[in-house]
Amino acid sequence: MIFSIDEDILESHKRCIRYGINKDRVFPTKILKDEEFHKVCAENRKLIKVAVPFMKVLYKFLKGSEFSLYLTDKNGIVLRIMGDKDIIEDEKKMGMVEGADMSEKSTGTNAIGVALYKDCAVQISGKQHFITTYYTWTCSADVIHDGEVNIIGCLNLTGRRQFEHPHTLGLVVASTAYVENQLKVEETQYELFQAQQYMDKVINSINSGIIAIDSSGKIKSINNNACELLSVKREVVGENINSILDNWKYIFEELKKGNLYENREIIYSYGSEKQRLNLNVYPIKSQSGAMMGMVAMFKNINKVYNLVKKYIGKTATYTFDDFIGKSDIVLELIKQAKSVANTPSTVLIQGESGTGKELIAQSIHNASSRRNYPFVVINCGAIPENLIESELFGYEEGAFTGARRGGRAGKFELSNGGTLFLDEISEMPLDMQVHLLRVLQEGTVTRLGGSRCIHVDVRIIAATNKNLKEEVEKGNFREDLYYRLSVIPLYVPPLRYRENDVEILIRHFLKVKSIKLKKPIPKIDYRLYQKLLNYTWPGNVRELENCIENIVNMNGNTSFEFKDLDSGKIRMDCTNCENEGFKYDMYSLDQWGKIAIVDCLHKCNYNITKTAGVLKINRSTLYAKIKKFNIKI
Repeated sequence: MIFSIDEDILESHKRCIRYGINKDRVFPTKILKDEEFHKVCAENRKLIKVAVPFMKVLYKFLKGSEFSLYLTDKNGIVLRIMGDKDIIEDEKKMGMVEGADMSEKSTGTNAIGVALYKDCAVQISGKQHFITTYYTWTCSADVIHDGEVNIIGCLNLTGRRQFEHPHTLGLVVASTAYVENQLKVEETQYELFQAQQYMDKVINSINSGIIAIDSSGKIKSINNNACELLSVKREVVGENINSILDNWKYIFEELKKGNLYENREIIYSYGSEKQRLNLNVYPIKSQSGAMMGMVAMFKNINKVYNLVKKYIGKTATYTFDDFIGKSDIVLELIKQAKSVANTPSTVLIQGESGTGKELIAQSIHNASSRRNYPFVVINCGAIPENLIESELFGYEEGAFTGARRGGRAGKFELSNGGTLFLDEISEMPLDMQVHLLRVLQEGTVTRLGGSRCIHVDVRIIAATNKNLKEEVEKGNFREDLYYRLSVIPLYVPPLRYRENDVEILIRHFLKVKSIKLKKPIPKIDYRLYQKLLNYTWPGNVRELENCIENIVNMNGNTSFEFKDLDSGKIRMDCTNCENEGFKYDMYSLDQWGKIAIVDCLHKCNYNITKTAGVLKINRSTLYAKIKKFNIKI
């Protein structure tokens, strides 16, 4: 609204009297200078930035008209003055300078003070001013609001009283409207800039290449990761996507139909280089739902595989420190395995079930330069024959009924850069052995239903509980593959050959299982402990571990059965033997024991390790019995 009512002028004069303003004073009661003034200007920098350029334009039309322009803050402090030199000099004589407080409390009734007080446009001339010094002036002022209608300043036009004209106030009102609109534009642009900055940071922080494309195929934006991944520069913005995604029109039509375009593999070529990428494309729609563009997200396929493997646990957790034992045969095995850990050669690990073949395989991987890459396991004996090829080599979309859309990577691709552990390799079908041999020789795989050769850098570690050489002789395993796998043969000994390791393992598993089961380490009866030491452990370390867990669960007792697998005659159930009235003649057993040991020593040419193995006892136990029975060797 425009202020022009005499009663309101009278009210302003009454306020000036209450403020104690002297009508004969000349200067405002407060004029800010130096740091104090600069501080106020800094607080109003947005207002100054928008208003001052417009004041310059406005002054070009007012130049020579004996008028001056004032910009104040919300409290009436003059921030900027523009005008003819002579009028500004006259105003200075009355303290109307930058930093002056033009509010009613400081300068009495004037257009700036009243406009700020009443929040409206006002024109005050001559004797309408309260201080007599200002009678020679006419002032037209209007307040400036921010986007939330808060007063942030005032624009004033001051001139000689004889030049008073109502159009002057109209000019001021139009000017403040322009400044307010420009402030809104500036605020909107600032918000857009901030949003753009946030968006750029978000887009560039995403670990994928992102390209936005309009309906004509023109690239609208691209993030840093896309530039790096695709070996292009930001200057491609504005160019057509054809050089990167030649089938974009087909993709666009698919999205228009409402179809998904996710997790597709593409081959991207730049120069002589080629790389496989994972591609996801999403539609951009208008408010009406019409397709107006799309966003393509690219990712290096190997990074996708690594991410998948990270969350599905395709990693090696064991190291050589986890292999418990101090027997000479174990220390020699670890020494051999460590020495070959960092070579790319294939390893064939043989040994009975439960001896720790996978533990050795994982330890080799973790001691190699491939430790930060995948360790992928496939049990060749646990996968049906008709599925093992797709598991190993993967398949393309449509390769067979039920094939997943987009195809699927096989274990070789998933383990690229790392290690592929082929457990129970002896169970692999003969026809698959041919394919495996080709991959080992050529270093490439071809997916089922595809024709594209995919290069893979994979170290193979195979394991079996069978004598693979005997399987070759029986015709169950290809001889050429056997020699290709056994470049580095390792043998994990059974527990019965590991002198004194049973006792070490018992102590280790007692601690581990007590922590796992949150129970104290139990006391084990001497007779049970001797059975644990003397038992041959056909299931090896795995069987011993399960037995100790059984003992911890049962607080030192056990429901485990110890069976002599050689004779098939003696069965000792350590919990029930006394209850069942099981009796035996110790002297008679000792006699038979001595005879068996002497006979076995003779047949094994007095090789202690071999004899202990045949008798299914520890070497320490054998030495004790030799000493007990006073057997000459």
